[in-house]
Amino acid sequence: MQSLGQLDLDATLTAIDMVRGVLCTVHVEPTRPVEPKELWKLYRAAYAAEPFVRIVAERSGANRLPDPRVLVGSNHADVGFAIDERSGRVIALCAIDNLVKGAAGSAIQSMNIARGLPETEGLTFPGLHPA
Repeated sequence: MQSLGQLDLDATLTAIDMVRGVLCTVHVEPTRPVEPKELWKLYRAAYAAEPFVRIVAERSGANRLPDPRVLVGSNHADVGFAIDERSGRVIALCAIDNLVKGAAGSAIQSMNIARGLPETEGLTFPGLHPA
């Protein structure tokens, strides 16, 4: 809400049935109808410079919807969306490994930036999936 202003939204954070991993689901009521192409463009612009954010918004395959199981052991955040065809509501999703991308990875990433190192130093491990 702080970043988006008066946008009407509801958010749900879900811990998954694993040792670690979080899925955040946000329901947004847009002020006008939006198309998937428009959302892809907005997401690409917002995350173009973020080395650890991947945009995934398909039901399966390489661009599947965000899934915390895919991110175990990685510093990536997968973000994606779906549009409810009946209501026009946008469902925005973000999945992370809340240890690596959460506390530990954030600390290393912040230290890298503070020390003038490449932001990705020591954080490029692709993860453990499929295990």
